[in-house]
Amino acid sequence: MSGDHQTLALLLFSAFVAATLVITSRVSRGRQGSPEEFYAGGRLFSPMENGFAIAGDYMSAASFLGISGLIALFGYDGMLYSVGFLVAWLVVLFFVAELVRNCGRFTLADVIASRMRERPVRIAAGTSSVIVSVFYLVAQMVGAGSLVALLLGGTSQSARSWAVVGVGALMVVYVSFGGMRATTWIQIVKAVLLMAGALTLTVLVLVRFHGDVNALLSTAAERSGHGREFLAPGLKYGGNWTARLDFISLGLALVLGTAGLPHILSRFYTVPTARAARRSVVWAIGLIGGFYLMTIVLGFGAAAVVGTAEVRTSGAAGNTAVPLLALDLGGGAGTTGGTILFAVVAAVAFATILAVVAGITLASSASVAHDLYSALRRPRSRQRSEVAVARIAAAGMGVVAIGLGLLARDLNVAFLVGLAFAVAASANLPVLFYSLFWRNFTTRGAVWSVYGGLVPAVLLVVFSPVVSGGAESLFPGSDFQLFPLQNPGLVSIPLGFLAGWIGTLLSSERPDAAKHAETEVRALTGAGAV
Repeated sequence: MSGDHQTLALLLFSAFVAATLVITSRVSRGRQGSPEEFYAGGRLFSPMENGFAIAGDYMSAASFLGISGLIALFGYDGMLYSVGFLVAWLVVLFFVAELVRNCGRFTLADVIASRMRERPVRIAAGTSSVIVSVFYLVAQMVGAGSLVALLLGGTSQSARSWAVVGVGALMVVYVSFGGMRATTWIQIVKAVLLMAGALTLTVLVLVRFHGDVNALLSTAAERSGHGREFLAPGLKYGGNWTARLDFISLGLALVLGTAGLPHILSRFYTVPTARAARRSVVWAIGLIGGFYLMTIVLGFGAAAVVGTAEVRTSGAAGNTAVPLLALDLGGGAGTTGGTILFAVVAAVAFATILAVVAGITLASSASVAHDLYSALRRPRSRQRSEVAVARIAAAGMGVVAIGLGLLARDLNVAFLVGLAFAVAASANLPVLFYSLFWRNFTTRGAVWSVYGGLVPAVLLVVFSPVVSGGAESLFPGSDFQLFPLQNPGLVSIPLGFLAGWIGTLLSSERPDAAKHAETEVRALTGAGAV
């Protein structure tokens, strides 16, 4: 786009940024002094509000841009992400939501420390939460870069770089000045906009094919360049055992990773009771389920309307499939309708990114201040307030996310989120499950479980084809690949559970039966919950 149309797109695109800044300013006045206000918004949100916020926090750039792009490029195999992201919420609903709300205050470490020695547990869980958050933030930064570069009329590296820097700066502003209250309202607004935008595009795609889904799929297969193979399993994760194991590894990470994501767990503390937390998840599942069904239509719609080759030309990772689809459905490049629809979709996608990065940054800064700072601070040193430390941590996370986002700008955002899910499932899920359900679990077992999943997951990613050894790697000119799979979950998730079990068996301390009984009663009944 160029000229007047690009100006119109930029104006519409900028309107949401201004609106979110106004929300942050209005809802945060004089309300961010206490940790409970900053981390949990005063625990005053209703189940419906929190359900929309959870959906807004979860439906990230990986969902709107990355999944649709993968479906547009790989057809059936790309749908694995939609299925995995949705099924994961059954684990959260049945095993996590109520128990976490009853046992903790602000972070994952609160749940574990309720029956363990606090210092080593908080250091381990806080470190893990920060690393998972960094992986997740990188994906959002890459999505922002692809989106803004396309909005500015091309794929220039400078446009992508400035987009990444801009998102990083905005996320620091949201978290530092708005805390959980502003972040939640931004996520609610974003969820409404995202559902409306996805529904509009889905209807337009179906109208284009007169409601004939078979015609949509046939056209997508024809324009994909792969024929009927586009609609069958195996285009991306088939052909050899390495690809098939990668498929299983990715599926495990997606289904189990949600229950270990710090920014999702922190959302259960923003409601007053465990019952409200459970009802929040039910609301979220309804919204998320509907949305992921629509991403399937959008992905195949992009392949059918835009064409797989054109999607890949715009961006090899497929992150621009949905904006290109909107441009075509609105009338094409150079038309007012195409420009407006493209700009609206771009604004919705950017809202998605801003809301998610705010939630992730808030969760990670809470881990730094509430867990790492409190555990590592010297007893006689001057104590800063947790909120002040959290704000400083938010700025630090912004800098790290910007740097890594610039490095990984050519990777698919859904794929990057898959890595974050694998690390979360490897490091956070085992220790969470053991703490809630294993009576004999010890502090050593908890620490071993976190590091036993975290360290292998990160190392396997470093020595995988994601980083080196391939044309699409972070460092395509280098080759220090040792691990053949792109997703480490198949190996690192069992290692996390195994390390926790071995650490408990080798522990010299005896489990505190009274503390476990107290935690069990609180988890199941809510008695004594904060």
